[in-house]
Amino acid sequence: MQTLMPADLLYRQDAYLCQAPATVLAHTDQGGVILDQSLFYPTGGGQPGDAGRLIWDGGQMDVVTTIKADGDQIALVPAEEAGLPPVGTQVTQNLDWDLRFGHMRVHTALHLLSVVIPLEVSGGSISAAKGRLDFNMPDAPEDKEALQTQLQELIDRDLPVTEDWITDAELYANPGLVKTMSVQPPRGSGKIRLVRIGQGDAQVDLQPCGGTHVARTGEIGKIRLGKVEKKGRQNRRVYLHLDDQ
Repeated sequence: MQTLMPADLLYRQDAYLCQAPATVLAHTDQGGVILDQSLFYPTGGGQPGDAGRLIWDGGQMDVVTTIKADGDQIALVPAEEAGLPPVGTQVTQNLDWDLRFGHMRVHTALHLLSVVIPLEVSGGSISAAKGRLDFNMPDAPEDKEALQTQLQELIDRDLPVTEDWITDAELYANPGLVKTMSVQPPRGSGKIRLVRIGQGDAQVDLQPCGGTHVARTGEIGKIRLGKVEKKGRQNRRVYLHLDDQ
C-alpha cells in the first residue's frame, strides 16, 4: 500500500461528533478502508474500536470495528462480504453513538476508579457497559461498598473533563508533573495528551490518555462495582458496571 499522510482525527477534535464526510484514500491488504479523516476511534489503550456505517452514492458499508494500520493510519474494518467504497469516493461516516457513548462513560469512570483506589494500575479493559482495572493490590479492599460510594460521589460532582497537551521536552523539564498523574506517560512520540478531571483546587485526576471521554463526570450516571478477582500474588482485578445497563 502506498505511503499516506496520517488521517485527521475527528474523534479527538470532538468526541460527540456522530457524522462527518470523508474521502477514501486506500484499501488495506486485509480489506480495511482508510479515510482522509476519521470519525472512528481505533482500538487502543484498552478501549475498543468504534463501529458504524459508511454511506456513499450507490452503496453503504457497515463498520464492525476500527484498528490502527501501517504507520499512523486508521483502518475501518467492514462486515464480512461488504462491498468497499472505491478509492476516491466521497463518503459519509455515521458513528454507532450508543456504543461510543458507552465507551466514553466507562473510560472516564475508570479514571475516577484509579482515584479512589490510588494504587499502580497494571492493565485495563473497556466495553460499552462495563470495564475493569488491574491494580498492584496485594490485599482485597476491606469495604467495597465504601469505595463505590466514594466513586459515585466523585461522579455526582459533575466535574469538567478537559485535555491539555505537553511535549516530551516539557515533561523532562518539569518532572514534578508526573507526581500528579496516576499513570506514567508514554515518551518518545513528541507530545503527550493529558486528560484532566476537575479544575483548579477541584482537580481530582490528571493522566495521559488517548481515548474518548465524556465532557462532565455527571454524564457517567450511576455505577456499580462488581467482583474483585485475584490475579497473581500482587494483582487484583476490579470490575465496574454502568448501573443502567
